[in-house]
Amino acid sequence: MQTLIQEFLRYLEHERRYSVHTVGSYGRDLDQWKHFVLGQYPDCATDVQLVDVGIVREFLGLLMDNGSARSSTARKLSALRSFFKYCVRRHAIKADPTLRLQSPKREKRLPHYVDEAAMRRVLEAPDRSTFEGTRDAAILELLYSTGIRRAELLGLRIRDIDLKQRTLKVVGKGNKQRIVPFGKQAEASLQKYLCMRADLTDTNALRVLPVFLSRRGTIIPPTTLTDIVHKYLQEVTELTQKSPHVLRHTCATHLLNNGADLRVVKELLGHESLSTTQIYTHVTLERLQRIYRQAHPKSGEPQSGESPHQ
Repeated sequence: MQTLIQEFLRYLEHERRYSVHTVGSYGRDLDQWKHFVLGQYPDCATDVQLVDVGIVREFLGLLMDNGSARSSTARKLSALRSFFKYCVRRHAIKADPTLRLQSPKREKRLPHYVDEAAMRRVLEAPDRSTFEGTRDAAILELLYSTGIRRAELLGLRIRDIDLKQRTLKVVGKGNKQRIVPFGKQAEASLQKYLCMRADLTDTNALRVLPVFLSRRGTIIPPTTLTDIVHKYLQEVTELTQKSPHVLRHTCATHLLNNGADLRVVKELLGHESLSTTQIYTHVTLERLQRIYRQAHPKSGEPQSGESPHQ
């Protein structure tokens, strides 16, 4: 089983082009599964064909008994589904033992986002007189303007940017490409950063390197990008989450708040299913209800002696 897991993870990284973060998450989930099998069903560890639906169900039940959240358990089942689907295609097993299993219903959690006034302060925060500040401004502007993921931004090359049309060519999950527009402010910040970037090293090296680099001309790791975003969000918001994904949520929420069509937002974000995008409608509905309660004279409770239908 260990060999199959390693082959599967390499497949996700090199053929499906999943991010290092995503592959690592799959690896941890499958490692937990492997240790369960080694402890409870050692024969299955050497012959994966012996795994049946009952063994998978027992693994999931053990997770729940140990206090695993439904969302975490559902994610681990998703990892197992993908792994066994891969095993079937490789002819390592004849039947997928996860086919008859249903995922635990996930808890509904609304995405964290920054309001428009606070977002303006975030974008104004970087010191554009320095290389790092100019780069950080371009990063923040692009993440907010496009809603792209952290890995998608770090994977950008110069050839992926069309400044004339103000679009990016993004390679998302599953190695799927999409074209994403960005605004004039993001264009201005990006132009200024690219002028500074051109002085880092020779042109041939810059052409093949990612767009966003350190002052030394080296690649920015994902954790550093997260730290950059966290730094500026921390200055203006008390949100518990301050990751690049918050800017993705913020982009989607602001688009919908200002009248964008849900299906258009789905395409911009690169969601496979409209149901994934629909979580943002809960956020905008909350805002709509709050504004209604504040603005409508009859939105509150009836006054004393007043009929509800008066």
